[in-house]
Amino acid sequence: MGKKVVVTGVPGVGKTTVINGAMERLAAEGVAYKAVNFGTFMFEVAKKENLVSDRDEMRKLEKDVQKRLQQAAASGIAAMSGDANIIIDTHSSVKTPTGFLAGLPEWVLRELMPDIVVLVETDPDQILMRRLGDASRARDMEGYRAIAEHQEFNRAVSAAYAMYTGCTIKIVRNENFLLEQGIDDLVSVLR
Repeated sequence: MGKKVVVTGVPGVGKTTVINGAMERLAAEGVAYKAVNFGTFMFEVAKKENLVSDRDEMRKLEKDVQKRLQQAAASGIAAMSGDANIIIDTHSSVKTPTGFLAGLPEWVLRELMPDIVVLVETDPDQILMRRLGDASRARDMEGYRAIAEHQEFNRAVSAAYAMYTGCTIKIVRNENFLLEQGIDDLVSVLR
């Protein structure tokens, strides 16, 4: 049976960059992983239903709509994973206008049952600078304190995920100028 690894982090932390680097390194070693972006899966469903026109609109959808989209994504990803090693690129929580929404609520965890949840983190000031430099996304502008609060909430909700599934939690740091160290840490989890 394949390994299911959920990799999370706040927007702008560089989790997808760390995932891509780890997958390249593992592929060179003959270890295959398939990466699936949970938000992209949700977005494709929402787009087909004419609910949104871009990914940054997703977090502004009504809570019940987001829950339904999460369920559809979880079912689809679980069906495609089979015996393959899979990395699920997602968010532990999503900051919405009405508060934090768990990215992996019980009905999603029941479908996915990950072996490991990885939190990619770095200092909030580094995340803020990365967000300011990323013109490709329409991210909410938050200060240091709000980003730190979001990372703290991600840790708390990830502990709940571990309680439900029995998975382990690993924190991988993606510091400025130390990307290779973050990739090394993720590779060690994925082997």
